[in-house]
Amino acid sequence: MLQLAPLLLALSVIARLAWTYLLPNGANFVDLHVYLGGAGALNTPGTLYDYVYADQTPDFPLPFTYPPFAAVIFYPLTLLPFGVVALGWTLGIMAGLYGLVWLSQRILGVDGGHRSAMAFTAVGIWTEPLRSTFDYGQINVLMVLLVLAAVYCTRDWLAGLAVGVAAGIKLTPAIAVLYLLGVKRWRAALWAILALAGTVALSIAVIGQQARHYFTDLLGDAGRVGPIGTSFNQSWRGALSRILGHDAGYTAPVLIAVAATAVLAWLAWRALASDAGEPDRLGLVLVVALLGLLVSPISWTHHWVWLIPLLVWLLQGPYRYLGEARALGAGWLVLILIGVPWLLSFAQPSIWETGRPWYLAWAGLIYPAATVVTLGWIAALRLRFPGGKRSCQYRAP
Repeated sequence: MLQLAPLLLALSVIARLAWTYLLPNGANFVDLHVYLGGAGALNTPGTLYDYVYADQTPDFPLPFTYPPFAAVIFYPLTLLPFGVVALGWTLGIMAGLYGLVWLSQRILGVDGGHRSAMAFTAVGIWTEPLRSTFDYGQINVLMVLLVLAAVYCTRDWLAGLAVGVAAGIKLTPAIAVLYLLGVKRWRAALWAILALAGTVALSIAVIGQQARHYFTDLLGDAGRVGPIGTSFNQSWRGALSRILGHDAGYTAPVLIAVAATAVLAWLAWRALASDAGEPDRLGLVLVVALLGLLVSPISWTHHWVWLIPLLVWLLQGPYRYLGEARALGAGWLVLILIGVPWLLSFAQPSIWETGRPWYLAWAGLIYPAATVVTLGWIAALRLRFPGGKRSCQYRAP
């Protein structure tokens, strides 16, 4: 079957490009417009965080919500025609998807060859996190790729630089510092913090007041990022807001869910870290990433690119011989190929209306619920195999 992987990947790439450029609503690249529009605002000092893109989203004008370093990084792209950037971006996402699959396999020590990575990439292109990434021109594939590169890299300064720069572009990868601390890569964690601080310092030096405005006034303002209650927000705050019928903020229900998830993630970490052999680096960083997705105020479906490395871990990792691992992998794959949050978006009253019928509200728990099941299963491995995975990894399926 893997012999057909190159053909399958080629067909997927061609089909995705045809979808993007031949269908009337194939892709709107709205987030890419925001990236470049915000970067272009640097030409007029003091206007970066006043910029909004509303050409294709009149009901939801999109502001530039990213750290100022992102505008600095994207600025050179404003010198190119948008169509050229969009095509390069689309191809770059595909290459990045292949790269994160390949890195996941290398971290696991899987000798599946390039054909295996091609097969995962060909299928991954059509999962919901990647579909929304292509449609909007998002950057999360690169963020995941940088974090996985840090996990794979043995040079602490380089690993820390990857995490720090990723967090400087988009704050969500900063949670990878918890992974570095958890595996006692103290110097890598320090380098990550220094690199992030460097992006802040560079931004202030280049942009000045607008950079300071972001870190003192705008940081943490989730309402500015978008509608909390839309089905596309698959964090605890988004899911519970839909059930309660209003923005739950960080009130008791959300805080209880966050605390319970943190405990479950800690137990899952202990289960994977308790093995006497080489630590399961991919499994550990996935535990941290899943925790970050649930506790963040907003986790759009394109943030869930982490589900692709999760599929690799479940289907090719140290527990691949277990029926539960294969069942979880198959379940996640079906879930993200269908795209339940995407389907729910057609039934929600509007992206701004948080309240909805109970069956739509509870169905919107789908990613958090599946994540809790996954973390719970990982945590239970310590009870099932108290001697560690190495003592049982060669059992027959």
